[in-house]
Amino acid sequence: MKQWLYLAGAIVLEVSATLALRAANDRSAWLALVVVGYALSFVFLSAVLRQGMPIGVAYGIWAACGVTLTALLAALLFGDALTWVMGLGFAVIVAGVLLVELGSHPPGAAAQSTPADVRDEPEGAR
Repeated sequence: MKQWLYLAGAIVLEVSATLALRAANDRSAWLALVVVGYALSFVFLSAVLRQGMPIGVAYGIWAACGVTLTALLAALLFGDALTWVMGLGFAVIVAGVLLVELGSHPPGAAAQSTPADVRDEPEGAR
């Protein structure tokens, strides 16, 4: 559960930093949020990896959510274009990340996660 909170934090920080980068075009004071946001995002992403999430899954979710949220919020905040083709792209990105997540769990992984003390008991002892 902790890894998902760290990942959510990394996503929010990265999206905030990216939006601040766009805002810095008009006012350079936003550059401070850019630097802090990206740095903390990587700190949180590192914490996700320390919690045991595979890097392919963590990075895929982080990047996909980042792209989607940044585009949606940029349309809302800055009037950037948002088309149905972009929406289709978001759906394809999410589907791809979902497939990576599902593929990261080998078939039968649940059966292998039985504690050793239960597996080693004789058949009649259960």
